[in-house]
Parts: sequence; C-alpha cells; structure tokens
Amino acid sequence: MQYNFGKYYPMIKKYLWFSILAIGFSCSPKTIVVEEAQEQAPVPLMTIGNEEILSDEFLYLLSKNRQFQEKEEKISPQEFEENLELFINYKLKVKEAENLGLDTLEEFRREFEVFKDDLIQPFLIKNSLQQGELMKAYNRMKEVVKASHILLQFPNNASREDTIAVFRMAQKLKAEAEAGADFNELALEYSDDPSAKENKGSLGYFTALQMVHQFEDAAYSLGIGEISDPILTNFGYHIIKVEDRKPNPGEIKVSHILVRTQAGDPVSEERALRKIGEIYSELQKPESVWEDVCRIYSEDLGSKNSGGALPWISLGTVIPEFERVAFALNEEGEISPPVKTPYGYHIIRLEERRPIASFEEMEPMIKSRILRDSRSGLIQSQVTAIQKSRYSFVENEGMVAQIQGIINQSSANEIKDAINSRHLQDSVLFTVQGKPNTVADYLNFLEAEKGNVRIGSKNSFNGSLERFIEATLNQTEEKDLTANNQEYKLLLQEYRDGILLFSLMNEKVWQKALMDSIGQLKFYEEHKENYTWNERLRALIVIMGKEESSSSVRRFLADKKYRSDLSDRLENTFLLNNPLAFTMEEGLFEWEKHPILSKIDPNKEFQEIKWDGKTTFIILGEKVPSEIKKFNETRGKVIQDYQQYLERELVTALKNNYIIRINEDEKNKIYNLVVGN
Repeated sequence: MQYNFGKYYPMIKKYLWFSILAIGFSCSPKTIVVEEAQEQAPVPLMTIGNEEILSDEFLYLLSKNRQFQEKEEKISPQEFEENLELFINYKLKVKEAENLGLDTLEEFRREFEVFKDDLIQPFLIKNSLQQGELMKAYNRMKEVVKASHILLQFPNNASREDTIAVFRMAQKLKAEAEAGADFNELALEYSDDPSAKENKGSLGYFTALQMVHQFEDAAYSLGIGEISDPILTNFGYHIIKVEDRKPNPGEIKVSHILVRTQAGDPVSEERALRKIGEIYSELQKPESVWEDVCRIYSEDLGSKNSGGALPWISLGTVIPEFERVAFALNEEGEISPPVKTPYGYHIIRLEERRPIASFEEMEPMIKSRILRDSRSGLIQSQVTAIQKSRYSFVENEGMVAQIQGIINQSSANEIKDAINSRHLQDSVLFTVQGKPNTVADYLNFLEAEKGNVRIGSKNSFNGSLERFIEATLNQTEEKDLTANNQEYKLLLQEYRDGILLFSLMNEKVWQKALMDSIGQLKFYEEHKENYTWNERLRALIVIMGKEESSSSVRRFLADKKYRSDLSDRLENTFLLNNPLAFTMEEGLFEWEKHPILSKIDPNKEFQEIKWDGKTTFIILGEKVPSEIKKFNETRGKVIQDYQQYLERELVTALKNNYIIRINEDEKNKIYNLVVGN
C-alpha cells in the first residue's frame, strides 16, 4: 500500500513508507466478524470503536499507482491480507490521535489548512479554466505572427460621443485599407502610436504573451493579408493587418560587436561605417579570434569582455533590424555582415539555437505572465459566472442599489450607523444555494478586510461587493467539493490522517525513544544478544593511487608488522612529497563483511591484492573474537529497534482498547476486485 503525503512533510512520508509498509504482521486484531453486510449504502468495510470506515478509503489507498483492471497489476491473497492489516493499524493510530485531541490543536489546524489550500487547487473551476488558458498560450507560442497596426487613442476625459467618433474613424480606416489603400501609409498618417513615424505601424514578428491579450486574440484569429475590425484595448482602438505567420523558430544565443553612432551626425556615421567595415574585414582572416577582436573594438561595454555574448533571444524581444539578421544566421559560428540599428552598427555571430521548450518547462513562466495581465480578470469573471450558475446565485437588486446609495453618500465612519438606523442589517443582498447573505455579513467582510478598501471612494461598493460575492462563492465551491467530490474527499482524508498519524507517532514512539535513555538501556540489556560483533581484525589497508610508487611501498611494508604508528611512518615517508601516491584505511574491522578484507587470508600478516583495479597492501594485526557490542557502540541501532518495539506495543494496546468489526461481504468485494487468480 502506498501512502504518500507529498512534499510538505517528509517525515510523514518517511514514516508511512518505512513504518506502515515495513511493520511485521505478528499482531492479530481482536476481530468480531459481521456475517452479513447491511443493505444500506454506503456500507462500511469495518468499524473501529464507534467509527465506520468505508471501503472506498481502503480501495483508494490500495489503488495508488495500480490499475486493478489489468491482470498483471493484481495482488496475491497474502498481499491483500497484509495490506488490510496495515490499514487497520493505520486507522487505529488515527483514531487514537483523535481521542487524544490532537486534531483540535492549533498547530494541527494551521498545518492542515496549508495542505488544504494546496490540495484543493487542481479540483477548482478556476484551475481548469486557467490550465486551458495556459495551454492556449503555449499552443500559440508555437507560431509567430508578423503584423502592422493603426492605433487610435481617445482624447482626455473622453465622452461617449468621443468614443463613438474614434470607433467610426477606425471603421473608416479599415474600409479604406480593404479597398486597396496602403495600410502602412495609413498608419503613418493616422496612427497615434509614436513609433509609427519610424516603422509605419509595423510591429515585426511576435508571439503569445508579448501583446495585450485582446490584441493577441485578434492577431491570432486573422489569416495572412486579413484586416481586423477595430479592437479595443486600454490603449484605444487598433486596426490590425497580419502580414505573415510561420512556425516559431525558438530561441537563439548570439554575440555581437557594436560600433556606436550619434543620431544626426553625418561625420560620426561615416566614421562608424568605416570602422565596422574594417572590423568585418579583420574577422575574415583565418587567424582572427572573435573574442580578441570584440574585446579590442566593441563599444558595448557590458559585453565586450565576454566575447559580446547576449542573453537568449526570441522573435519579438529585440529591435526588428537586429532580429531579422540574427535569425537569418544558420550555422553556429556564422558571422553576419554589418547591420545598422538605432544603436549603431553591429556584427552578429550565432552561438547556439534551441527549439521552443516543452509545456512543462514553460508552464511556470506562462502562468506568471497570465496571472499578471488582464487574462487573470477574464478567468475570474468566467469562474464567477460558472459558480453563480452552479450554486443558484440570486441577487437582491433593490437592496444592492439601496446599500450602494448609502455607502456612496456616507463617510467610512457613518456607514454602519446609517445602515443600523434604517434597520437593514438583516436584509438579504443575495442568496447562494438558497442560503441568504445579509448586509451584516457584508459589513463583517469589509471589517475583515482591515482597511484594504477605502469605503466612501468612488465605486468602492461595487469593488468590495464583487470581492464579497467571489469569497462567498469560493467558500461554497470548497464546501461542495468536500461534500461531493469523492477523489478530493479521499485525498483530503489521507493528508489529514497523515498529519495526525505523524503527531501520534512522534509523541508515543519517535521522540519517546530518543529521549528515554533509561528505556534505551533497559531495552539493550534485555536484547544484548542482538548486538554482537562478528570476528574482527585490526588492519592497515593501503590503496595505491600511483602505480609507479607501488614497488617502493611494497619494499617498505614487506618486513613490517602491524603497529599503531605504522600509518604515520608511511605518511612521513611517502605522502609528504607525493600526497596522491596512495590512500589509507586503518581500524578494527568485521573482516568477513569488509569489501577488501573479505578477499584475503586472515592468517597472513602482509598481503597484496588487486582491488577495483588498484594494487592494495594489507597489514594485519590482532584478531578479536566475536563479542557483544557495548551500548555506546550500538546506541543508534538500539534506538531504532526501541522505536519499533514501542510501535508494536502501541498497536497491541490499541487493538486491546478498540473493538474492530469487519464486514466480510465488503471485504470480499474488494478482494475479488484486486486479487489475481
């Protein structure tokens, strides 16, 4: 059975793998068999004390990483019984933790809330919508779009008539472009984008997440040569013409040499052009070294000393002039002719290419970008709409309007008194699943926000009410999942029980064994026979690192007997001037278990063998017969065994304290499902 409580609590995971899975099956429960299953649903697999435990929980834990529909995934009858015994022990410990009140402690509640917040995310409506947006963005990123646009902005403090006038102008320009007018000339004449004077509205190539999402949606919906209807963004109305679409070439890493120019200075321009031409000629010589030329001549102070290296770039992330030439390079090490940009003249060298990364690699970046742009608001709007429909949301429009009027006409300090004076506290603002949410509930929500919303400011009511509705719907969805989503319920139960299990074991077994020095000694004295040394040899092992030194070390050791200072003499003789000649290992070893000593004759004082391909010399000293280990020599193993003993004692006590009833019909149903023939 695989119990896994995730990354947050390694000790829980360690315990469940090494304790639950590795427990011996020597203890038999005090079992009362129920011969006939009850006819009502759901039918429990067992009861422990007065608590019913359903079959689904056992089957859920048993089925982790298994597909029992497949014959090869089924388990043996013995494995089934072992796992059932483990499950009983597991639930006994959880039951004991509950009876001790460990589930009421503040520490438990805080920790469980952390788990819940993370566990619930994949089950929420928001997650599925968000994942859809992430995948849509990634699929768009597999393609790049080249487009031009005309931007028409609104005047300051625009009226409704101003907005309509701008929209009609945008429609007029679209019609002219579709009738044959040059789109880029229209952009030069009419666009409010300041860059249009230089680029005539051309945006070059871009991909997903590089434009505001309304603009991106429109561009990716157009074919080559098509012109969009006016698209509204925070910047104004856009008319977009798509000029090209092609697969995303991925990213490139380039280096460059830069010679700067001064705008509007013909002398500087001529001097720079001559210098870049000479640099380019120098680079054509076979003996030239790019890094040296870059260091001497490049005027990009940030990169000249690192070979002109620039970060990875993709289409749409650098100025078009540079991008066009850089992405035209095909072979690593290929050098471009000089290219002019607003910064000056560049010579570009291609260093490396890589395709667009996998979705798994890019998911964190895509998610971060989406959650920061207006798409996140769109996702939340969709979530709220689905929740309202699913949970029968009904708004009391009259009361909402009345409260809105009070808040907009009152200062923050006057709102509560104004509502109380009209006796509106119990008035319903909206219902969710038939449950009323009152004005008093809303005021409590505002109080809980602790001043994050400045009551009395323009539109403050609408914003805070929206947040109150979202919070209420989110709570409703969480309760719905907890009550009705079986997979989430079982997962939540697993983590809850895991925390309680860890707390109980830490209190009754692990820490107790670590701190109980008297108990450790008593356990050691009662089980001394389990802690013995096998026959041991005192030995010095010399493993040669440089074979050319082997003959001199052999001569030095051949007539020597084991002495405590022999290793010091070896070190002073050889390692002071040649520290890598050999390594040494010295001590008292259980020789039959040792990887080197197990291969020698224990009765010869000096021996030479080949071990792991290296010449190895062994000098043997006294032989120590088998004996019982002293407590301080085996304390770690004693504590480990003492913990296992305490756990067995705990399980035995729990089986005596709680009556366990097993429903044989339910047990057989699971048995027939998971056990192979």
